[in-house]
Amino acid sequence: MSLIVIVDDRITNRNIFSKLASSIEANVTVRAFGEPDAALEWLADNTPDLIITDYKMPSMDGAEFIRRYRANRDVADVPVIVITVYEERSFRLRALEAGATDFLHSPVDHHEFITRARNLLKLHHHQKLLASRAMTLERELEHSEQSRARALRDSSERLAQVIDTLPIMICATDRDGRIMFVNSFQVSVLGVDAAAMIDAPITTLLGEEAGRRAMALDRIVLETGVGQQAFEEELIDCAGGKRVFLTTKSPLKDAGNQVTGVLTSSLDITSRKEAEAHLRRIAHHDQLTGLPNRALLVERLTRQIARARRGDQLFALHMIDIDGFKRFNDLLGHRAGDRYLQSIAERLRGAVREDDIVARLNGDEFAVLQTSATSAADAAELAQRLLDVIAETSSFEGSPIQASGSVGIAMHPTDGVDAEDLIKNADLAMYRVKADNGGAFCFFASDMQTRARQQATLDAELRRGIENKEFVLYYQPQIDLFDGKLVGAEALLRWRKPDAGIVSPGAFLARAEENGLIIPINEWVLFEACREARTWQTRGAPPMRVSVNLSPIQFRKRNVPLLVAKALADTGLDPSALDLELTEGIVMEDLESVASDLRSLLDLGVRVSIDDFGTGYSSLNYIKRLPISRLKIDQSFVRGLNADPNDAAIIRAIITLGHSLDLSVLAEGVETAAQLARLRAEGCDEAQGYHIGRPMPAIEFHKLLSNGGLAQSA
Repeated sequence: MSLIVIVDDRITNRNIFSKLASSIEANVTVRAFGEPDAALEWLADNTPDLIITDYKMPSMDGAEFIRRYRANRDVADVPVIVITVYEERSFRLRALEAGATDFLHSPVDHHEFITRARNLLKLHHHQKLLASRAMTLERELEHSEQSRARALRDSSERLAQVIDTLPIMICATDRDGRIMFVNSFQVSVLGVDAAAMIDAPITTLLGEEAGRRAMALDRIVLETGVGQQAFEEELIDCAGGKRVFLTTKSPLKDAGNQVTGVLTSSLDITSRKEAEAHLRRIAHHDQLTGLPNRALLVERLTRQIARARRGDQLFALHMIDIDGFKRFNDLLGHRAGDRYLQSIAERLRGAVREDDIVARLNGDEFAVLQTSATSAADAAELAQRLLDVIAETSSFEGSPIQASGSVGIAMHPTDGVDAEDLIKNADLAMYRVKADNGGAFCFFASDMQTRARQQATLDAELRRGIENKEFVLYYQPQIDLFDGKLVGAEALLRWRKPDAGIVSPGAFLARAEENGLIIPINEWVLFEACREARTWQTRGAPPMRVSVNLSPIQFRKRNVPLLVAKALADTGLDPSALDLELTEGIVMEDLESVASDLRSLLDLGVRVSIDDFGTGYSSLNYIKRLPISRLKIDQSFVRGLNADPNDAAIIRAIITLGHSLDLSVLAEGVETAAQLARLRAEGCDEAQGYHIGRPMPAIEFHKLLSNGGLAQSA
C-alpha cells in the first residue's frame, strides 16, 4: 500500500491532487496538509512513499519545507515533486538543492501528474524492496561468522536476482568496455540473449552508434573516478520503437579503491517525454484546426527575424479575416461554423509553400508567415492566392455562401523589426481592408499607425463621455403634410465634448459601432428619448411620437424587445408614442430573427419604421413579411425632387408602394418650400427637414410645444 502526502495551502488544489493521487494505483492512502508545519510534525513519525508540495506557500516555501524534512530523518530516498508556477531557473535550483526530485508546472496537466507520480512511486517501491532485501542479507551475514563465505556467495546471487526484478536497465562493464553483467529488464527491452552478452563489447548490446557513445562516457568515468550526471538518451527497443531513458554512470571500485569498471543504470522516461510533448502541442496549436496558434506564430516569427538578419532576407506576414463569418455562423450554427473554419484552414495550407506557416489566431482570424518574399509583388501574389481560395466556395454543406477575405500585409524589415510590431501592423492593414468592405488585400502604410492612435484616443474619449454623461439628445420635428400639425420628433444623438462643444454623430458613431460602445450609447438614447416623450405627455402636449434609431449590433444581441419593454416600464411612456427606426441593412442581415423581434415589439404596441428607404434592398419580399408601419424616404431623393425626374419617379413609387401596403410615408431632408409642396402634391404623408425645423435641444423643443407647434410655418 502506497502512502502519498499532499502539502498545499489551497484547499481546491489539495482536493484535486488528492483525487488524482488516489487514482494512481490500487490501495493508495493520501494525507493532505494545508500547513507545511503540520505536515512536518506528522512526517516526523511517518514515512510516506511520495510527497507532492506546492512551492509558493504563506508560512514557508517549498524549498524550505523540503530542506527541513530532509534534515529531520534519513529520508533521502523519499521522492518529492514540487509544483510551481515559476519559470525562473533560480527557483528550481533552490528546490533541487533542498532535495526536490521532480517538478510539475502549474496549472498541472492531470495526465502528466499521474504519469510522473506513478513512475516515482514505482522507482521508490523498488528501492525499498532492494533495501529490504539487502537488510535481510545483512541479517543473514550477522547470523554466523562460520557461514560468511557461503552467505556472501548467496547474497551476491540474491542481489543479482533483486536487480533483475527492477524495471530499470542496469549493466556493468570492465575497463576494456566488455559487459560483466546485464539485468533482465535490459535484456527484455533490447531483445538480446543474456548469456551471450557476458564478456561481449558494449556495442553488441547497444548497437554501434549508441555503443561507441557509451564507451566514450565510460572512459571518462574510468579516468576521473567520478560518475556521470543523469542525462537523456534515445535508444531503439527490440520492437523498433524509440524509447527515451534517463541514464547515470557510476564507477565500480575494488577493495583497494581502484576503479575497475562502470555501472550504468537507465530509467525509462518515454511516457514522461510523451506527456511533455503533448503539453507543448496543446500550448502551441489550435485545437480546432491543428494549426499553430499565436504563441507558436510569435516564436516562429522571432526565429525568422533572426534568420533574416543574418541573411538580409525579406519575408511577409499576412493577417487574414473571413468577411461576414459571424453572419454565416449565426445562420448555420456553430458546429457548421467550426467545420467551415477547418475547411478554410485546409485550403490556406494548400495555397502556401512547404516552408510557409499557416496559423489560426482566434475566431475567423488566420495568419500566414511567407518565409521568403523577394519583393512586395511576391507578397501581393500570395495574398491574392489566399483570397482566391477563400472565395472559391459558393456553397458549404448544401447552403449557399458568399465567402471573401480581408488580408493585411506587413513586410520585414520595413514594417517592423520584431514579432509584435509585424503582427500589429499587418492587423492594421487588414482592418483597413475590412473598413473598405473587405474582399481585397492591403499593404501596411505608416499613416495607419497614426489612424490607429487617433482611434485609440477616440475610444478613450467615448468611454469617458459615457461615464461623465456627456451625450445629449436633440429633437427634429416631424409634421403631417395634410394639416401641417406636429406629429412627432426624431431623437438625434449629439456629444457635448468639454474641449469641442457639440459634436454631431458623424464624427464618432462609426467608431462606436466598431468598438461596441454603441451598445451602452444606444441604450441610453432609448431610455432618455422615452423619458423625454413622457415629459411631453405630462405637460399636456398633443399626442405625438418620438423616433429612435436602432443599431444593427443591438439586433445581433437579440435583446431588443426586452430592452424596449424595460424602457417603457421604467419611464411610463405609452408604447404607441415610441417609433423605432431600422435600416434595410439590419433587416436583411437575418430576416427571420428580425421579423420575430419586430412581432414582439408590435405586441408591446410599439411602431416600427424603415429608415433611408430606397437606398438599400427595397425588396417587396421583406416589406410584406415585416410588421412595420412607416417608410422613410431618404433625403438623397428629396434633394433632387424638383430637378431630377428620376428622383421624382422614385419618390412617387415609394409613396405608391407604402400606401398599397397600408403604410404611411415620411420624407426626410426637406429643405425648401418647393420640396414640401411637391411632396404634398405627390401624396406623401409626413415630412421632416431644415425647412420644417432643425434638430434642437429638449428645452427648445418644449418651447416649441408651448407655442402651439409648427402648424403655422408648414
